[in-house]
Amino acid sequence: MSHVLVIEDDPVTAREIEAALQDHGFAVTRVDNGRDGLLNAISEPFDVIVLDRMLPGALDGLGMLTALRASGNHTPVLILSALGALDERVRGLRAGGDDYLTKPFEFIELTARLDALCRRRAPAGTVEVDNRLRVGNLDIDLLRRTVRRGERKVELLPREYALLEYLAQHAGQVVTRTMLFEAVWNYSYDERTNVIDVHIGRLRHKIDAEGDTPMLHTIRGSGYVLRAPE
Repeated sequence: MSHVLVIEDDPVTAREIEAALQDHGFAVTRVDNGRDGLLNAISEPFDVIVLDRMLPGALDGLGMLTALRASGNHTPVLILSALGALDERVRGLRAGGDDYLTKPFEFIELTARLDALCRRRAPAGTVEVDNRLRVGNLDIDLLRRTVRRGERKVELLPREYALLEYLAQHAGQVVTRTMLFEAVWNYSYDERTNVIDVHIGRLRHKIDAEGDTPMLHTIRGSGYVLRAPE
């Protein structure tokens, strides 16, 4: 069971996050200020931290995160904030955040992002050896940026390759459209565009050729998942 530290000063929001994470199967420790958050984070091992950007007192979210990283602690941190402007997201990531989620948010996306952070070091179904990612018989050379499925070479355009690499890094996990937009396109998801669906369709056609067991799956209402054939 993954253990999450939630640092959120609004009691209603904190209780809702705690309940959603517990329903998802996480163990949760909750504090309401940066000082206690920092003390907990450096004194107890956590799998991931949920950190509110705007905390009361002398140690706000970014201050706490900066101090945490300065201590040598590299626990993955997801920043929550009502500040959704691009420069604010960049500030959070540069301060040491691993992901940034703008309020208001859906809990299914929060749990999906936390799953991804918890498993990033060793994603299910993925093996990384000698600068290569392998998911089943799909082999990605991270240096040459080439892809093979079994004996077949897969020719990908740069954006298709970036999509596949991100999906492979999170193999076995549901990746939302928002996560893909922010990771591959570097800006917030716009529900009015179908650009991700178009690129996923092209990518699926290339890696799941006729006769292959499908690896790239659409999870209706949630996103996509890349998993090794069973």
